[in-house]
Amino acid sequence: MLSSTLLNIADELRRIVGDDGVLAAHSDRLVYECDGFVIEKNCPDVVVFPRSAEQVAAIVRLCNEHDVPFLPRGAGTSLAGGCLPVGGGVMIVLTRMNRILEINLRDRYAIVEPGVVNLWLTKALAGTGFHYAPDPSSQGACTIGGNVATNSGGPHTLKYGVTVNHTLGVEAVTADGQIVEFGGPAEDPSGLDLTGALVGSEGTLAIVTKVWVRLTRNPQGVRTMLGVFDSCDDATRSISEIIAAGIIPAALEMMDQGILTAVEAAFKFGFPLDAQAILLIEVDGLEAGLDEQRDRIVELCMKCGAREVRQARDSAERNLLWKCRKQAFGAVGRLSPSYCTQDGVVPRTKLPHILQRITEIGQAHDIRIVNVFHAGDGNIHPILLFDERDAKQVERVLKASGEILEECIAAGGSVTGEHGIGVEKIDFMRRLFSDEDLAAMTRLREAFNPENRLSPAKMLPTAGACGLEQTHPGRKAAM
Repeated sequence: MLSSTLLNIADELRRIVGDDGVLAAHSDRLVYECDGFVIEKNCPDVVVFPRSAEQVAAIVRLCNEHDVPFLPRGAGTSLAGGCLPVGGGVMIVLTRMNRILEINLRDRYAIVEPGVVNLWLTKALAGTGFHYAPDPSSQGACTIGGNVATNSGGPHTLKYGVTVNHTLGVEAVTADGQIVEFGGPAEDPSGLDLTGALVGSEGTLAIVTKVWVRLTRNPQGVRTMLGVFDSCDDATRSISEIIAAGIIPAALEMMDQGILTAVEAAFKFGFPLDAQAILLIEVDGLEAGLDEQRDRIVELCMKCGAREVRQARDSAERNLLWKCRKQAFGAVGRLSPSYCTQDGVVPRTKLPHILQRITEIGQAHDIRIVNVFHAGDGNIHPILLFDERDAKQVERVLKASGEILEECIAAGGSVTGEHGIGVEKIDFMRRLFSDEDLAAMTRLREAFNPENRLSPAKMLPTAGACGLEQTHPGRKAAM
């Protein structure tokens, strides 16, 4: 049952957004108890669906008036607990703010609301000669507001960069309920780059309500290849050889045998199931020179032991290849009732080492692990398979996850490339940053969010939770 305070807040929220914009019944709120990181759950006290920045600002001011924590949520595809309502409170779901407000091809930008699904913008731009470059694997479900929150990447990050490289400006609601703008359509706005500070801040500095995104001209030509390997070491050596040759592919993705079986069962592409690894390699740009790059890549892969390198015969085959890669995580349901996806980064030359260690860690903890990842920039995504109904399996998965991330740090890398810190990886922040670094980050957060009501207990180990009726049930150690 909700307390009288929360019942009053729910009533006041209905006056702001309408009766159909508030969920207060426990059975309704239960849907929002976690995001894609299913290991930890906590139910928000109230869920509200605004349709405008003005409504978001009114909700924030109401929460401050009643000293209630609040946090934003998009599609809930976060894989690090970024949408977990740690201390309960009011969850502000932005999916009804889903309009593409403007597409300006002349100046190469679009203005979108945070609830716009990434793929919707891609489809809206079809036939224009332009596209929005960041394309996370969850592109068909994730929202651009969520991409901004975690600075999402995707398969084409290697050449085109991550979300921050394509975000010109944002409109946002501050923690005290003001509507402000940072940056805008101009290519080089004056003043401090506060847009860059907000991108990747995981909803801890402000709630983004509008985004100016950069549009990129479509390449003149594309060559998409599938390299088939009998060992993961050969595949990862090929990656280093391609980059060392001065070729920067638009995308360079790897899938191991474990994930291939699930993808093939789901999409019937014709992958060789006896292969230990495949590389999905794409180069694009001016037509002149693409065949030369393709031939050089084939030569390097064969030199490193590839069984064969195929080229997509047409756009239909290319699209099917990318469908297989981008929907690989959905296919994992064929392998296990639950899974936990990690998101570490290592130098490319360390890929053979980290894959070997992932195998050893999985064996040590009796956890099956399959791999699909952005190989070109060393952003690994080991998928740990388990059944969350079994507490012992959950414990083993957490320990294995922690050891994998520790190994990424030891190899000179990081514990996240695009999924963010959320609540899952807070323990690792002290491993990555000095006390002075963390203090500087905390001061920035306090400048934006002085009362710490906005997204408490996220990202920084110094960020405590604001209690309401519930307290955080206790985050299991990932170590």
